[in-house]
Amino acid sequence: MVSIPEVTLNDGTVFAELGLGTYNLNGDEGVDAIVSAIEAGYRLLDTAVNYGNEREVGEAVRRSGVDRDELIVTSKIPGRHHGFDTAIASIEESLQTLGLDRIDLQLIHWPNPSVGKWLETWQGMIEARERGLVRSIGVSNFTIPMLRRLIDETGVIPAVNQVELHPYFPQGDLRRFHAEHGIRTESWSPLARRSELLADAVVGEIAETHGVTPTQVVLRWHVELGSTPIPKSADPDRQRENADVFGFALSHAEVAAVSHLERGRLWDGDPDHHEEM
Repeated sequence: MVSIPEVTLNDGTVFAELGLGTYNLNGDEGVDAIVSAIEAGYRLLDTAVNYGNEREVGEAVRRSGVDRDELIVTSKIPGRHHGFDTAIASIEESLQTLGLDRIDLQLIHWPNPSVGKWLETWQGMIEARERGLVRSIGVSNFTIPMLRRLIDETGVIPAVNQVELHPYFPQGDLRRFHAEHGIRTESWSPLARRSELLADAVVGEIAETHGVTPTQVVLRWHVELGSTPIPKSADPDRQRENADVFGFALSHAEVAAVSHLERGRLWDGDPDHHEEM
């Protein structure tokens, strides 16, 4: 079993330096895959209402036999549930679907600016935290101006901002803002899925130097940046490979070389325009 280190969030709770993405891990096979990851040492499990697999994540938590307090279950409020009361109702529905007594990290999935209710949604999440429904609250796909408004108008700083982040899109300005305000960066699509990243010569040369795989180099790059990547895999061997990135370190020059692969977003995911309900 791989031991994954933890960091402390700005609200005092612990958070893993690497987690499991569960998108498309559905049905009995999905439950088996999530249990396999927990057995391999994963403690952070990332789901969402729109993934349609909260039931599977909750079942895997129960079936794993691991103490509940060791696991960090994340879910996300969809755009159709934005608003103060609807956000609280969404969290209560997620708890029922998960079959758990709390959600460890609750995020707003997308800001959906045309709807204009993400501030009220955040206020509802603050209330849900006060009621003990969730332990930590954060956001996903929020920009610097959006984060500033949340902080200025509520005084509550998100514990996490989960965003598209990979060597092709390292998000330097946003990560610096996060660091200045104690917000933990979390990376979705950390391996730049459906791209040629893992075949890149720069990544390959660094992998050869350290005797690791290109995947491990990229995931270690996230760790070096101070971001929590959440790679998804249903394969037990790949799960262990993805988590086994804490026995080596990249030099500053190697981190810079990977970061220099920057080319921009790979998908139409600009939070100022992209919306999901």
